[in-house]
Amino acid sequence: MAHTPVNHPARPIYRAIGGLVGLYFLVFGVLGLVASAGNDFLAQDDTTVLGQGTNLGFSLLSIVLGIAILAGTVIGRNLDVAINQWLAYALMVLGLAELAFLQTDANIFNFTITTDIVVLTLSMVLLMAGMYGKVGTDEENEAWQKARLVL
Repeated sequence: MAHTPVNHPARPIYRAIGGLVGLYFLVFGVLGLVASAGNDFLAQDDTTVLGQGTNLGFSLLSIVLGIAILAGTVIGRNLDVAINQWLAYALMVLGLAELAFLQTDANIFNFTITTDIVVLTLSMVLLMAGMYGKVGTDEENEAWQKARLVL
């Protein structure tokens, strides 16, 4: 994509930000796993972790997301860019779906409004990290520079 920055000067910072999002999901998932131990997999109760509603299913999903994001961050080579972008879009869909079903029995991950705000915010941060973390050749960087200067 010509509009996606290549070799952005702040890409190490964006990569670190993506890693922090992955670390947050991992820590939240582990704490949620401990807090919801013994409950049903998709229980809709008052289990909260870090002020957010969760259940065993969302805790396990958070652990998987955190590991995937951290693995992409460690590997790099634009794999982190792809993982961050795709998971950001998936988290946006999840957050909007859970927002639509927040007060219904279809709230399978036991989201609260706080959980929804955090998931949607982290998805935007992850998308930003994916958009500015791309590494490329000098030719790709030159093509991007020329494309952005076209009015």
